Amino acid sequence: MPNTIIIGSGSYIPTKVIDKEHFMDSVFYTDEGDKIDKPNEEVIQKFVEITEIEKRCYLEDDEFNSDLGHRAAKEAIEDAKIDQEDLDYIIYASNFGEVDKNGMSNFMPSMSSRVKHKLGIKNRKTVNYDMIFGCPGWVEAMILADTLIKAKKAKLILVVGSETLSRVTDAFDRNKMIFADGAGAVVVQATDDENVGIIADCTICDNGPELNYLENAPSLKKDEDRRPLYIRMHGRKIYEYALKNVPDAIKETIDKANLTIDDIDKILIHQANAKMDYAMISRLFKLYGRSEYDHAVSPMTIQYLGNSSVATIPTMFDLIIKGEMKGQSFKEKGNIVFTSVGAGMNINAIVYRFP
Repeated sequence: MPNTIIIGSGSYIPTKVIDKEHFMDSVFYTDEGDKIDKPNEEVIQKFVEITEIEKRCYLEDDEFNSDLGHRAAKEAIEDAKIDQEDLDYIIYASNFGEVDKNGMSNFMPSMSSRVKHKLGIKNRKTVNYDMIFGCPGWVEAMILADTLIKAKKAKLILVVGSETLSRVTDAFDRNKMIFADGAGAVVVQATDDENVGIIADCTICDNGPELNYLENAPSLKKDEDRRPLYIRMHGRKIYEYALKNVPDAIKETIDKANLTIDDIDKILIHQANAKMDYAMISRLFKLYGRSEYDHAVSPMTIQYLGNSSVATIPTMFDLIIKGEMKGQSFKEKGNIVFTSVGAGMNINAIVYRFP
């Protein structure tokens, strides 16, 4: 059975950097629709203390999701040194599709077909496929790519994660400060080398009462137009759910790979909230009887890139492997974990071993 290895990566971080000054004139409302009377400086400072997000990046008014995805995809293809016409699949992870500057979401044509068109791929047998799976979408797209390769349906796949969350946030919601834009991509290839690449994975979908922990909803300001829908996050419920379930899912994946936490060099976890990420990694190590861990094992980009949903993990992977993230690198033949949690609620994890 073939295995799946990453042979190239790329990312695109928008150039418009948004700091806290951008939000000083905002008017914030509670989840109950009441205006928050505290000074914005106090609201923003409390937000930074919890999330550690100081900056985030937004796309320009004339840019679209597929533009970001195209740039990351093109870089990954060039890095992989392949002929793009040889791609069997393009899998594009996104949750809102091609959103215009008025917040209108569009999935027709699909995001994967848009990026195939922008890349100029002529091969009619290059199949385009969209993955809508919440923030874990790129990780799930990688799991799908591995499944296709192991089934011998494909040998070469482009996996993209790209999102423009700045265009789907409610102007009156404090949580808008969490979200950001960006894109990351990898090219994966089938290999006959044993015990390398994606060596274990796990996916969990809890779609009962957890279904609406992340949802689309009208503005928090009750006299606003009720037709536009924005991303709405029930932070406390998400935090409790993630802390309870994500560490177990990661451990299950590591166990499936016949490894222990000592064998894992890096854990690339979705960058949603620094406090939550620290808590999840700490809980994971406690499952192995460890009360402390070296924070370098779990790199963080949220402080300056914010939460770009499906783009956060592939972007972080690309920055590290290309030596662009200070103090971070991958070990030759080392083991890393990709893991995420998000809307659904969905959780997934991969153990990846470098060839």
